[in-house]
Amino acid sequence: MEELVGLREGSSGDPVTLQELWGPCPRIRRGIRGGLEWLKKKLFRVGEDWYFLMTLGVLMALISYAMSFTVGRVAQAHKWLYQEIGEGHLLRYLSWAVYPIALVSFSSGFSQSITPSSGGSGIPELKTILSGVVLEDYLDIKNFGAKVVGLTCTLAGGSTIFLGKVGPFVHLSVMMAAYLGRLRVVTTGEPENKSKQNEMLVAGAAVGVATVFAAPFSGVLFSIEVMSSHFSVWDYWRGFFAATCGAFMFRLLAVFNSEQETITSLFKTSFRVDIPFDLPEIFFFVALGAICGVLSCAYLFCQRTFLGFVKTNPVTSKLLATSKPLYSALAALILASLTYPPGVGRFMASRFWMLILATTIPIPAGYFMPIFIFGAATGRLIGEALSLAFPEGIVAGGVTNPIVPGGYALAGAAAFSGAVTHTISTALLAFEMTGQIVHALPVLMAVLAANAIAQSFQPSFYDGTIIVKKLPYLPWIRCRKISSHRVVVEHFMNRGITTLAKDTPLEEVVKVVTSTDLAEYPLVESTESQVLLGTMRRAALVQALQAEPLSWAPGHQRCLQDVLATGCPVEPVTLLLSPETSLHQAHNLFELLNLQFLFVTSRGRAVGTVSWVELKKAISNVTNPPAPK
Repeated sequence: MEELVGLREGSSGDPVTLQELWGPCPRIRRGIRGGLEWLKKKLFRVGEDWYFLMTLGVLMALISYAMSFTVGRVAQAHKWLYQEIGEGHLLRYLSWAVYPIALVSFSSGFSQSITPSSGGSGIPELKTILSGVVLEDYLDIKNFGAKVVGLTCTLAGGSTIFLGKVGPFVHLSVMMAAYLGRLRVVTTGEPENKSKQNEMLVAGAAVGVATVFAAPFSGVLFSIEVMSSHFSVWDYWRGFFAATCGAFMFRLLAVFNSEQETITSLFKTSFRVDIPFDLPEIFFFVALGAICGVLSCAYLFCQRTFLGFVKTNPVTSKLLATSKPLYSALAALILASLTYPPGVGRFMASRFWMLILATTIPIPAGYFMPIFIFGAATGRLIGEALSLAFPEGIVAGGVTNPIVPGGYALAGAAAFSGAVTHTISTALLAFEMTGQIVHALPVLMAVLAANAIAQSFQPSFYDGTIIVKKLPYLPWIRCRKISSHRVVVEHFMNRGITTLAKDTPLEEVVKVVTSTDLAEYPLVESTESQVLLGTMRRAALVQALQAEPLSWAPGHQRCLQDVLATGCPVEPVTLLLSPETSLHQAHNLFELLNLQFLFVTSRGRAVGTVSWVELKKAISNVTNPPAPK
C-alpha cells in the first residue's frame, strides 16, 4: 500500500508523509532533526572517518579488556579448584584436565555451530580478503559473536592449551571495522566505496594487535608486514590513529580498575641501563638469532606437514568433518596429560610438539603468543648457559659486566616469532611490551639473522596455512636473479581467449554464452581486427539476449551489434598488459591494485589473458626451474 503524502505549510512544495505532518509535536521533531543535521555537518567537517576510527579503537579496547578480565577470573577459579581438591592424584588430575577439556569442547561446538568461519586464527583469510578475493561470511557480524565467545573459552583453558589471542582478535577488529564502514555509509548517505572500506579493514588489523599488547607502533607495522605487500601512506596515518586510541583505552581501563597506578607497559621489566651488554655479546645475540631461524624452519615444516596430515588422514579428517568438539576434547586431553604436574610439559621439546598439536584444534585461537613465549624460553636457556659459562661476565676493555639472561630472552622471543611470521616488527613489539629499548641493536640483529634463514627455506606460518587450506593466494617472487627479469607476459599468458565481435551472429553468441561460464566477455571491433573495445558482463548479456528474439526479417541475419544498439552496457577496459611486460611488473601490478585478471593486447588487438593461475605457474617455474628434457 502506498504511503499518503501531503505538503507542509509554507514549504517549497516537497511532499512529506501525513504521519510526519499529523504526528505528535511535529515542530519539535523537525527542530530536533534539523539540529542533528547541523551537528553532523559540523562534526564531519574534519572528516567523518576519524570518528569511526576512534570508535573502532575504543570498542575493541573495551572488548579486549573485558575478555582479559573474564579469562583472569576463570583462571583463578581453576587454580582455586586445583588447590582445594585435596592431595589425591586422581582428583587433582581430573580437576586439571576436565576444566580445559570442557572449555575447549564448548568453544569448538559453539563457534562451529554458528559459522565454520569462526575457527582458527583468521589472519590467513584476512590476507586473502585484502588481496581482493571475496570470502563469504568471514566478515559477517554473526561471526563476531561466535568468535568472541569461542576465544574467551579458549583463553580460559590457560597454559594447558598453549594458545593465544592475537590472530582472532585481529579478525574481530577487522569484522568490527567492516561493520563500522557500512554504518559510515548509512550515516553519511554516500554510495559504498570499496577503497574506503579497505582503509577501514587495514586500520582494523592494526587495532587488533594494539589492543592486545597496548603497542600501537608495532601493531601498525605488524599489520603492514603480515597483511599486505604494498601499503598506502594514507592508511598509515589512519592505522596509527585508531591503534593509539585502542592502546590508550586498553591501558586506561587497567588504571580505572586499580590494576595499575598509571599507564605503563604490559610486561614491565627493569634491565640494567648503564651497560646492558658488552660488545662481544653481539656475537652471541646473532648466534641466538641463527638458532631461532633454524628452529623456526623446523617448526614451520613440522606444523604444515602435521596440519596436512590431519586434514588428509581418514580418521582425523572424518572426525573433523563429523564431530569437531570430540576432536577438540581428545586433543585437549593429550595436552592436559602432558602438562599435568609434574609432567613432561615443562620441557621445551614437549612444548614444541604441543604447540604443533594445538594448531590443529578447530577453535578460535591465536598462535603468535605461544611462539613468542617459546622463543623467550629458548633465549633464556641460552642466556643462562652463557651466564654459567661466564659467571663474572665477559671482559671487554678491562671492565667486567655480568651477563643479563633476560636480554637474551627478549631477543629470542622477537627472533623466533619474527622468523615464524616473517616479520621484523616483532623486535619493536618486544620493546613496547617490556618498556625496555636498551637491547635495541642486538635484538634487531637477532631478528634479522633469524628472518634471513627462515625466509630462505620456509613460507611464513600464515602463508603455510593458506597453502594447506588451499585459499586463493598469489606467492612472492623469491627468485631475484637477473634471468627472472627476462621473463615476460608473452611467455606465460593464456592465449586461448574467447572474444565476441560486433559482427558475430547471435546464434554463435548464444553458443558461446551457454558453453562457457565466464563472468565477462571481451568485446572486439570485428572478427578480423580483434581490436579490444571493452567487456560485457555475462548477466547483462544474457538479459539482453533473452529480451531480443533471434528471428528477424527475411534476408537479414542478426548480430551482436543489434543487441548492443538496444542498450546492452559495455564497460571500458582501463588497465591492460603488453606481451613485453615483465613478470615482476605484472606481479607488482596485481598485488598493488588487488587484481585477479587482466587482458593482454598488442597494438590494440586482444591476444591473451593473465590471471593468478598463469602468474603462479610462471613464479613456480622461475623459483624452481623444471629439469631440462
